[in-house]
Amino acid sequence: MLVAMRQIAENLWLMRLPLRLLGAQIGRAVTIIRLGTGELVIHTTAPFTPADVDAICKLGTARWLVDATLFHDTCARTGRAMFPAVTYLAPEGFPVACEPLSAPPPQAWAGELDVLELKGMPSVREHVFFHRPSRTLIVADLLFNFGPNASAWTRFVFRWGAGIRRFPGIGRLFRLSIRDRDAFNDSVSKMMQWDFDHLVVGHGDIIETGARAKLKAAFAPESA
Repeated sequence: MLVAMRQIAENLWLMRLPLRLLGAQIGRAVTIIRLGTGELVIHTTAPFTPADVDAICKLGTARWLVDATLFHDTCARTGRAMFPAVTYLAPEGFPVACEPLSAPPPQAWAGELDVLELKGMPSVREHVFFHRPSRTLIVADLLFNFGPNASAWTRFVFRWGAGIRRFPGIGRLFRLSIRDRDAFNDSVSKMMQWDFDHLVVGHGDIIETGARAKLKAAFAPESA
């Protein structure tokens, strides 16, 4: 079955796929970025069907496939197999053969797509992306955002299991993974210098506007 795809900004599309955790439907967001060259960056692997691949390739030339954190290896092999000819990028230490995201971004991304590793988290190594033309920040597990349309069980699991008192919020596991607080804070400061207003999370609802203020609030101590 073809997964629904919708355009969320110029040259930016979102596919939502199901993903369950502890019985909660947390979903999986796949973001497709089309560069000025017509080449595509596919952010996050998934159990793509041939119909999904066809829908993506109708947008442009699939050139890069990305997993942005060590935690996103669930569908890495199956997703990678559906795009065998593209360059596959993931953090160093990823369990599937890839090229490192820690290397300088491809020259074709210059001026359109920036990438930054959140330092100080060696077990996570999440990389955040900034699509400059649409002012959109794209994250994996840095932030969760389950609104009123999420099931009561999903919100319960993230309230008591992940320690998120309000959404959008940062999970307990993510916070506990920080080993070098200074390095992490320095990365966050660099991220907050980006001029973003929208935010795509790996699990949950898009933040359509005011993302900077909401992300800043999520980092506040009372959100822990």
